[in-house]
Amino acid sequence: MRVTVRFYARLRDLTGSRQHACEAPDGATVHDVWRACVKAYPAIAVLEGSVSCAVNDDFSAMNAPIHDGDEVAFLPPVSGGNGTEP
Repeated sequence: MRVTVRFYARLRDLTGSRQHACEAPDGATVHDVWRACVKAYPAIAVLEGSVSCAVNDDFSAMNAPIHDGDEVAFLPPVSGGNGTEP
């Protein structure tokens, strides 16, 4: 099956791409897609423990199943702010 992977923020910088077409076997999970992306873009491996994911615009877990035509998004951790409350 084929899924579209979208990369955001630091992941986009590390891959040099906003999206990637990924082939995955039947029964694959989001984590299987992540591993395929790491093979294609080894620089992103360092973020594996902290990356968030979404399937078809809904936040998801790495063990969620994927289906043909799905869109999987990977989002790195977000930081920011100045430490003061508004």
